[in-house]
Amino acid sequence: MKQLLKTLTETFGPSGFEDEVRKVILKEVKPLADEVRVDVLGNLIVRKKPAKGAKDPKRILLAAHMDEIGVIASHIDKRGFVRFTNVGGTFGKYTLGARVRFMNGVTGIVGYDRFENVDSTIPLNKMYIDVGATNKKDCPVKVGDFGAFERSFMEMGDRLVAKSMDDRSGVLVLIETLRSIKSTPNDLYFVFTTQEEVGVRGAGPAAYGIDPDIGIAVDVTATGDTPASIKMVMELGKGPCVKFRDPGMLSDPRVVDWMIQTAEKAKIPYQREVLLFGGTDARAIQVTRAGVMAGVISVPCRYVHSASEMVDLNDLKNSVKLLTAMLSKAVSFS
Repeated sequence: MKQLLKTLTETFGPSGFEDEVRKVILKEVKPLADEVRVDVLGNLIVRKKPAKGAKDPKRILLAAHMDEIGVIASHIDKRGFVRFTNVGGTFGKYTLGARVRFMNGVTGIVGYDRFENVDSTIPLNKMYIDVGATNKKDCPVKVGDFGAFERSFMEMGDRLVAKSMDDRSGVLVLIETLRSIKSTPNDLYFVFTTQEEVGVRGAGPAAYGIDPDIGIAVDVTATGDTPASIKMVMELGKGPCVKFRDPGMLSDPRVVDWMIQTAEKAKIPYQREVLLFGGTDARAIQVTRAGVMAGVISVPCRYVHSASEMVDLNDLKNSVKLLTAMLSKAVSFS
């Protein structure tokens, strides 16, 4: 799992440019799938059909987004410095001093030259990316070029650190769940979605085409276990989180009960999640067509939307166990 997560997180893939990530995923899932296709928006849709003889199989969509936050060049000044804006939730507090790689392989460093304000949160429009150019003509970056954080995967015991844990950790959980399910009475669609970070744009069309009975997003969630953090109960190492609410959606109580009852019966540790900010693909899935029963399983993650996001290996393993236990049995709601 760790080697695959390293490959996933180190692969370049800001919103709208998920092609390389999709190639990595496709290599893993193709031998495990009954059907594989890619839709117009680039969503990778992987189907595992119900076992022969299954009665009234539920069509279940599981979504994890492939894209990561990034930047886009908006102006090149006369000295070759690149001005930029965000692609998704790229925060100023995490961006200054970061290393960025553009689609053409050019790397740069995010700088800011007003030292009197260096301890303040600085807006992105006051920063620039230094790519080593000396003037506008020799700058290898053009307006409209996309970039993403450049940072290698790192192990700290069971704590794993990398850029794009949001949501390559969710991608990993779906791949390993597909690998672990040998047979299912359900009709499963593992969907690796595009453009989540810029407004959950891929998940809605994918869900519209699949028309699921149930939708589950697998994503990361912020934690409340660091000094002076916002008061939330989610912690690293305490198990996957069952979402009740975030600003974009309210989980269906039937899906929440299904998750919790399965976890308790299988003795899988879990946490109850009420997220105060952010959202997931479940927001788009829930309101597709005539509506979908939707919920979220979240992987606790520190330093979300930074170049050094941290998750716990045991939370990843237990997320796979929970999903496998849920999906390996017939689903019925009274």
